[in-house]
Formats: sequence, C-alpha cells, structure tokens
Amino acid sequence: MPAATQVIKTQVGIVGGGPAGLMLSHLLSRAGIASIVIEKRDHETIRHTHRAGILEAGSVKMLTESGVDGRVLTEGHRHDGIDLRFNGTSHRLDFQDLVGESVWLYAQNEVFVDLAAARKRDGGDVRFSVTDTEVLDLETDVPKMRFTDPAGQRFEVQADFIVGADGSQGMCKRAIPAEKRSDHFIAYPFAWFGILVEAPPSAPELIYANSEHGFALISQRNDHVQRMYFQCDPGEDAAAWSDEAIWAELQRRVDGPDGFTLKRGPIFEKMVLPFRSYVCEPLRHGNMFLAGDAGHTVPPTGAKGLNLALADVRVLFEALGQFYATGSPELLDGYSDTALERVWKAQNFSFWMTTMLHSREDQTSFERKRILGELAGVASSRYGQQYLAEAYTGWPHS
Repeated sequence: MPAATQVIKTQVGIVGGGPAGLMLSHLLSRAGIASIVIEKRDHETIRHTHRAGILEAGSVKMLTESGVDGRVLTEGHRHDGIDLRFNGTSHRLDFQDLVGESVWLYAQNEVFVDLAAARKRDGGDVRFSVTDTEVLDLETDVPKMRFTDPAGQRFEVQADFIVGADGSQGMCKRAIPAEKRSDHFIAYPFAWFGILVEAPPSAPELIYANSEHGFALISQRNDHVQRMYFQCDPGEDAAAWSDEAIWAELQRRVDGPDGFTLKRGPIFEKMVLPFRSYVCEPLRHGNMFLAGDAGHTVPPTGAKGLNLALADVRVLFEALGQFYATGSPELLDGYSDTALERVWKAQNFSFWMTTMLHSREDQTSFERKRILGELAGVASSRYGQQYLAEAYTGWPHS
C-alpha cells in the first residue's frame, strides 16, 4: 500500500525553484518567514540549462545586498552600454553617461547556482525532482500544494500563502479559473536562431543589429564562450544549418563599411527560440500569487525576463513582510496592480525594441525606411538614447 500523505505546515509555499522562487525564499528567510520550495527539475538539469542573462542594476543589488553571493561582480561582466547597428554603422549608447547605470552580463543558470547555494547554506527547505504537483484550496485561509518526492512519498504543504513561480509552462496560472483571469497574448512572426560558440568576444559590448536581411544580436557569455542570434522563421530547423551557413548569415547581417568581422570558433549548441509576449491579469487568485514567467513573458530583445521576475519578488516580499510584521494585507491586496505597472512598461519597451530591430517578410519599402528613420532618431537624440538606456538598465524597484 502507498504510504500515507505527510502533512507539513509552513507560512509560504513556493512552486518553482528557479531564480524567482529561490530569491523569494531567500528574502523571506532573512525576515524570519518560513517557506518551502518545490521544483520538478533536478538541480543539475537547471544548472546546465544555458540561458542568457543581462542583469539590471537593481537585480545585481538584490543579489549582493541580500547576502546571496558576490560572484555576479567577480565573474559577471559589467557593461556600460550597447551598440545599435544599422545601415552597417554602429552607434554606441553610453549608459553611464546617459543615466548613470550599468548592466551585468551573467548567465541565468549562474544566478540559479548562487541562489541554490545560498538556500543550502542557510538551511532552506528546497525540494527538487518532485512530481504530481498540484495546488488547491486557493480561495481558503489554508491554501495547499501537494507533491510526490523522488522516494515516492506523497506530501501536502499547508500554508498561509502559495506563490506560483513555476514558469511559463507551469500549472499555477492554469489553476486560476478561466473566467477569473484575462490572458493577454501576442505571437511574433519570427524567431531567433541562436548558437553557443567557443570563441573570444567579437565586441566589448552587445551589438543589436538591424539589417535589410533581418536582425542579429552579437552577445557574450564569458571570455571563451559567446552567444549569438539571428532572426529566422519560427519553423526553422536548426539541425539543417551547417556551421558555415550560420556564420555567413550572421556576418552578412553585421557587414558594414567599417569592416566589422565576427570572431569564429566551434559551434556547440544550436536552437530556435520562438517569440511571444504574455500577461496574466490579475497576478493573484485567492491566496495564491504569481511571480515571474508564471504570470508574464516577454521577448528577449529588451533583456527584461529575469529582471521582471526579480522585481515581482521584491514587491511580493515587501507585501508578505508587511503582513507578517503588522497583520496588514494592504500591500498584498495591491501586489498585482503594483507588479503589473512595471510589467506593462517592460512589455512596451520589449515590443518597441523588437519591432524596431526586426523585419517582416511582407514589410513594405515605406515600413523599412520608417524603421531606419526611427533608429536614426534614437541614435541622434540624447533624449531618445536616455529612454532606451533607462528602460534597459531598469527602473527603480518598489
């Protein structure tokens, strides 16, 4: 016979052990608030899932000032600007000069490693490799999450609040009845063909390139591994592309009179990333709150995904902290509206960057020329540059 379900009580139950869930658990622990985190993947799978990462100044402060780890400062790469490249010419935006801020290049899986280590160091209750996860009784005073651990033991966690930080494919937002949520969604008519390559950086900072052949992003990973992308059809088969064809396509999208040439090396990973934007409203149902990709996704053009998740966590942590310190639900009641204000600003910025830098197959000559005029307007105006720099480096946290 199967073992009886074990019941555990805690204050906050968190579904999802990625950066958002672990950061919230870490902050709660420092405030003396108990939590349990459950995650369907194992630690090593998440650790080796390569994800790009541009961290806003506020995200870096969350990691360093909350006592997670300082690796982001020692192993990450501070970037004080980006290059907008169009008509074959680069235009550098100096973030420090424009808004006095920088961003850090630090892979998302490294953020996970730091947060998982901090939770282990501090005795956090994080359970990986769980199955049969469900959330229930969300509109009661004792919401619950159930799961089965790797040994086959069934658990029920009874909490004051449940947090859904289980990503865009997670089940928490689907636990909100359809009639009680609004799903805002747009699919873009293109994707990114991405590669990881063993090579030195082609440029000191990221290059966002608009060309008549489509968009390209020349990004970085570290001193020895680089990440690059070019716009492609969502149905593209990555395996059908030879390395030489990939390099030729990337190079023609950054070609210009300055003779800029990409630094090549062995390609060891290829992928196609479809583009979509999504927002669930509200980000609360009963005593369950959504954070990060569980409640909203953005295209990667504006580098907002992980940063939005950490901004959600900041708002939610402050709300939970107020509740446990004073008994007031005021900030909890305002969580969805507060978080969504930033989310929609980021959606607008991500949409703007995406549509300004990409092309469509049915694009008219007027649209093509208009976009070039828009890029020229941004590049030639300090105020235009400042808007992009402010949004890219991140608005202040709540």
